[in-house]
Formats: sequence, structure tokens, C-alpha cells
Amino acid sequence: MTADTTLDHVRAVADAVLYEGYVLYPYRASAAKNRARWQFGVLVPPSYAATGTGEHAASRTECLAEVGPDAELTVRLRFLQAQRRTVEVEQADEPGRYREVDALVVGEDELLPWDEAVECEQQVTLPVRRLLASEQYVPVIVRGGAVTTTVEGGRVLRQKQPLTAELRCRAERLPGLVRLHVTVANTATIDCTDHSRDEALRHSLIAAHTVLSLSGGRFLSLLEPPAWAREAGKGCVNEHTWPVLAGPPGSDDTMLSSPIILYDHPKVDPGSHGDFFDACEIDEMLTLRTLTLTDEEKREARATDERARRIVDRVENLPSQPRESMQGRVRIVRLGGQEIGTGSKVVLRPRTNGDAQDMFVAGRVATVRSVLEDVDGTCFLAVTVDGDPAEEWQLAQGRFRYFTTTEVEPYPGEVRP
Repeated sequence: MTADTTLDHVRAVADAVLYEGYVLYPYRASAAKNRARWQFGVLVPPSYAATGTGEHAASRTECLAEVGPDAELTVRLRFLQAQRRTVEVEQADEPGRYREVDALVVGEDELLPWDEAVECEQQVTLPVRRLLASEQYVPVIVRGGAVTTTVEGGRVLRQKQPLTAELRCRAERLPGLVRLHVTVANTATIDCTDHSRDEALRHSLIAAHTVLSLSGGRFLSLLEPPAWAREAGKGCVNEHTWPVLAGPPGSDDTMLSSPIILYDHPKVDPGSHGDFFDACEIDEMLTLRTLTLTDEEKREARATDERARRIVDRVENLPSQPRESMQGRVRIVRLGGQEIGTGSKVVLRPRTNGDAQDMFVAGRVATVRSVLEDVDGTCFLAVTVDGDPAEEWQLAQGRFRYFTTTEVEPYPGEVRP
């Protein structure tokens, strides 16, 4: 597999990290959960971090690698820059003068005030031998600016503040390997002591993470290091970020250091049909929820953000068949040599130390309504108990009992249709 292919694989996951929590269901600016935004990977100005809000100005990554004499480390720093969008209407009694409003209607569309995101990325390649000799400092400078767009009946103003940061990279030699250190620090000198969090965010690196790549060397997993490197792995200190092996299984030349806890070789589920910006939910659930939004709610979501517009448009145009294979759903599992899926019959054998309510259905026959998988890869069967008077109501409401595959057995003579 080529380096470009590996980076494409990593970038898909890194993009999901970049926009995690960006705009949440119901995708409207007025929704409470979208009023306190950007919780992951936020590096605020030092002056704001010093106010005791619990926010921090830097993150620190340490990981292990085996390197050759000419090894080089490439660090890709990726983050979002907040861009404030305001809308104004022209005053009827004073042409050429504008006033800020809560909404601007332009034809059939509507625009709302909102903090948009601008993607930022900086890359540097450094010889490992230089990192072993001394710490290297790489400045990061992102320009600010303002853009005004005139529209029918008013105008849209977009303004972003300049950002300054620093990459601090070094390496230390250990028996048989090296420990790599990468610190990302917000170095803004602006005084944010009296700023609100929303104001401070406009001077912050948001969803900041790094992608580390090695040529002439290989990384070691910190989650499952080889036995000989286990003690060295315990000595790695990571602050506000977690490095994992990235790329396809078996590759070891790339690390993703993410503000979200991940496992080695994370991937975007192939059953996902697009971003929902909420890894705590499954695509199927969010699709169904989005479909239930009223026309007015969808209108506001589209007015909130272009990415929210894409979600609503995608869900409305998604045919019913692909909804059956979304992230979070597993079509078939094998039990006792038999395939079990939706519609299959199973006998319930709940564990004795589980839910006390389950003892009442032990030995009963149930119908599988769905096969699900959680983020840890554990499969669950969503079932209704045959003969339960509430079965029809449960089907209508989507209320099921859930059992792992170790708590059921195939119904004798069960043959999957």
C-alpha cells in the first residue's frame, strides 16, 4: 500500500475528528446543544486558560518508534478556525447604512448569525537525528480577515481573527527505540481575561490534532505495545490527546493523535452515507430523527450552516434501501453454525448476574428485530418475545429487549429465510 493511500485512509478518520460535535441534531442554531459548541481539541489563548475555566492552551503527544539513521518525522497539524457570520439589512430611511439582525431572508432562503469553521493545516518534516540533538520550534501563523457579501435586501459579514501557535518537537533515545514528543501550543498574546468562551473561541485552535508520519522507521502501539517496550510505553505522557496507530491494519508508519479517544487503526464505517458530526449516535437513528423534523425546523437547519443543509438534503434524498445498511447495524451473525438476522427465532438464555427482569423471559422464544454493534464491536440482538401481549406496541414504538450473542441460542430447526 502506498503512502498516499495510507494518508487518504487516515484523512477520512481525521476529518471525522475535525468536525466531531460541529453542529448537532436537530442542526439548528437555536437548539440548546448548539449554543455551547466545540468541546474537543480546543486550545485557547494562554490568558483565557489562566482564568480557571478548565480550558487549556496546549496539548502534548508522546509516542514510541523504531527508527533508522535517516528517519524523518512529518507532523501535520490540523484544526478549525472560527469565522463569525453576521447578517445585516439595509435601513430603508438611510440607504447605504446597515443594522445587524437575527435573520435575513434572501428569496426562498434564510441566513442566520453563526460561527462557521475554516479548515487549517500546516505540515513540517524534520530529521529524527535533529530532534534527538535539540528541540525544534515551528511557528504557526493563520491570517485573520473580513469579507462582506452583498445580497438582496442586506449583506453578510464574515470575520475571523488571526491565530498564532507553535509546534515543539523533540526526541529522546531509549534502549532500542526513541520517544517522540510533539507539543501544540496556542501562543496568542491577546488578553482574553474578560472574554466569554464564545469570544475566546475566535482566538483558539479548535479540534486540533496531529497526524505523525515516519519515513525510515515505524511506530509502536501504545495500546498494545510489544512486551519489551511496555515499560517505555508507560513512560509516555499524553495531555489532552491520545495517539493511536492509523491507516489500514498492519501499517505502522502513521500515528493519529486525537482529542477523542480512539483505538488503533480506526476507520470510518463503510455503511455510513455521510457526516452527522455526532459519533455518540448511529447513522440510522440520526437519519430517522432528521426525517421527523418539521419543514420550519429543516428551514432553520439549512439557514444555520452549509454542512447542516447538506445533512438535511442528503437525508431527504436518501432512498429507503440504503437506510437498511447504515452504521450501527450488522445484518447477520453466526450462532452455533447458523446465520441469525432480522426475522430469525432464538431462545433467550440471559446471564444470571444480568438484569433481574431478564429472568422472567429465560427459555422463551423471541424474534430478532435487528442486529446491532456498539463502538467496542460487541453485537446485540434487539428482540421481541413471542406471545408477549405488548409485542405489537413494542414494534410500533421501536422498544425492544437487548441481549448479547452469548445470551441466546438458535431456535431448534431455525433456518434463515
